Parts: sequence; structure tokens; C-alpha cells
Amino acid sequence: MRLTLAFLALFAAYQLPEGVGQPVLLLAFFPLAYIAGRMLSSTAARAYGLEWSRDAAVVTPAFFALAVLLKLGAVAAGLHLAIYQTDTPRTAGVATALSAGVLMTFLPSIAEDILTRGFWFRASGIRWTPWVFVAASSAIYVANHIYRLHLGYGEWLMLATFGVAYALAVMRFQSLWPAVGLHWGWNYGNAVVDTIHPITTMSSSGSRTLSICAHLVMAAVVLAPRGQRRL
Repeated sequence: MRLTLAFLALFAAYQLPEGVGQPVLLLAFFPLAYIAGRMLSSTAARAYGLEWSRDAAVVTPAFFALAVLLKLGAVAAGLHLAIYQTDTPRTAGVATALSAGVLMTFLPSIAEDILTRGFWFRASGIRWTPWVFVAASSAIYVANHIYRLHLGYGEWLMLATFGVAYALAVMRFQSLWPAVGLHWGWNYGNAVVDTIHPITTMSSSGSRTLSICAHLVMAAVVLAPRGQRRL
């Protein structure tokens, strides 16, 4: 019962800001996540797989950079294929917007990672086999996008691919931080594009395909051999 109540509280705190159109309300998610984490584990960081380590310090920024580059590459490919069309470039306040975007993309990224991956990885107490966790976490990630589910199967497939790449990162490194790096980097890449050179999507299916391809590359990088690490 305690686990169910904790998840429902976190779910409501995550969904409410978008539901009422007040993004600032997302700030309430973090003290609630801390309280729930302390209730379910010895520390909030342990509850969600967020213990900081040398591996996390190396992999998280590397994956952040990878995801940003993949997003920019997907946009470049989309412009070449006429999937996107450029809008008027922004000329004022670019540096300020890019700096603010770091925090503005980090907060929703890590909140969703806690809710759809970290919570289930550790706080739930479930002993997952790797591929069951990847499948379950990906399904939860898709279902968490309640305001986008009406867009249909193509959107669900794209979100599921995102979820697979991020969940693989959790299982491969036994930490939520690598998934945060990928998720945050992708979201920040969106912010970079919107800030520097906004685009209009001419083909939704084409845009989804490019995003799926980018996340398959992420998954391949996550699974690439690294010493003795194995999924």
C-alpha cells in the first residue's frame, strides 16, 4: 500500500503541471520524491538509483553530449529530407536562453526518469531480470505520456523506443544517471534547436522515424562492450 501511494503521489505531481498549464508546479515533485524515497529506502538517492559515483561522473556528461549531437544530427537529416522546414532564426537572447535551457530541461527529464525508471528499478523492491525491466519500464514510460497517447500508434512506438534506450542505460550501469544523461541531452537538443534555429515539422511520421533511429543509435552505444560490463 505504501508503495502504491508513493507512486500515485509522484505520478500526480508529475502530471499536474502540464494538466493545468503551470510548469512551475513541477518543483513540488522534488520534495515529494525526497520524502517518498526516504520512506522506501535508506536514502532518497538510493531509492531511485541516483547514488553519485565515478562511473556516473564520466558516463552522464558523455551520454548528454551524445544525445544532443544525435538530436542535432536528426534535425540536419530532416532538413535535408524536407521532413523539417526552417523558420526565422533567433538573433537576440540566444546565450541566455541556452543557459536557462540547461536547468529547464534537466528538471522535467530527471523527474520523469525517477517516476518511470528509478522508482521501479530500486524503490519498488522488485527483482527484475534485465529484459523484463526494459520492457516494463518502457511500457510505463509510454503510458506516462497521457497527454500524447491520442496521437496514435506511431507516437507510442517512438516513445517505446525512447524508453528502451533509457532503460537499457539503467540496467547496463545499474544507475539512473546514464539514463538521465541521455534523456536530458535529447531534451536539451530540442531546446537548442528551438532557440537557435526553430523548425516546422512537415512530416510527423518522418520526424518520429528520425527520433527512433537516433534512439536506436543510443541503445547501440549503451550496449557496446566495455570491459567486463554485460547486460
